[in-house]
Amino acid sequence: MINYLDFEKPISDLEGKIHELKKLKGEDQSIDTSEEIGRLEIRVREAMEDIYSKLNPWQKTQVARHPQRPHFVDYAARLFTDFTPLAGDRKFSEDAAIQAGLGRFRGQPVAILGQEKGSDTKSRLKHNFGSPRPEGYRKAIRIMEMADRFGLPVVSLVDTAGAYPGVGAEERGQAEAIARSTEMCLNLKAPLISVVIGEGGSGGAIAIATGNRVYMLEHAIYSVISPEGAASILWRDSTRAKEAATNMKITASDLKGLGIIDDIIAEPIGGAHRNHEAVIDRTGDTIAGALAEMAGQSGAELRGARRQKFLDIGRNL
Repeated sequence: MINYLDFEKPISDLEGKIHELKKLKGEDQSIDTSEEIGRLEIRVREAMEDIYSKLNPWQKTQVARHPQRPHFVDYAARLFTDFTPLAGDRKFSEDAAIQAGLGRFRGQPVAILGQEKGSDTKSRLKHNFGSPRPEGYRKAIRIMEMADRFGLPVVSLVDTAGAYPGVGAEERGQAEAIARSTEMCLNLKAPLISVVIGEGGSGGAIAIATGNRVYMLEHAIYSVISPEGAASILWRDSTRAKEAATNMKITASDLKGLGIIDDIIAEPIGGAHRNHEAVIDRTGDTIAGALAEMAGQSGAELRGARRQKFLDIGRNL
């Protein structure tokens, strides 16, 4: 069952009627409801197209956070073969919020990084709701150093509300770990392709998203702070998050216009949570295209182009 967002009530009502008609047909085979179901399915598609063609930034934020949206584990299972997770930062502990390892992408060896939010209460607690601690970023650095040593392209899948702000994380050097991870991204002599698949929150995202190519899913968001956090700071009122989201330019279309990201990956009508396979396959095609573009470039060229890319952001605004 789909968890409907508040602005999806017209879709919810129509799909509820379809469910009732299918149930009625199951109880009495003599009743033919197929024609009416067909009409309602057309209306559902039209409603989805209408609603999702004019989402405002706050509604996109809700879609980006949808609990049934595909997460890192879903992408890893479909896009990569022979995926071998690697754990621990060799300094303190394992952080399950960041998943990392080695695998093959369409036959090519790659290193893989990403935040995992979890899909139920148990897994969300295990993965700390996708908010990494310092050891998570130090693990990411370890994997990127390994990729750099062996010339493996790095694919990062970003989905976090932000790095964990707890006392323990700050005591263990959260800001330093984020800065070192960002520095490692910039220093890589291998291709780094980053995709924001849900939320891209603050330094927690940029620490693994400073790539040669940065993409966003159509209904993903990417910002220096969450709308709630911005509203709390600006107006001391987190309930004004909708207003903050509208003014922060956090959507994929806004960020492409500003030159922050390279391109947008289209989502199925109704959002990625309605068709995992389609959006993951489109993401895979985008990654494959980016790798093909950078094939043959030297390590110095890749590193230089990446650094210049981020130096140029905002230069022509």
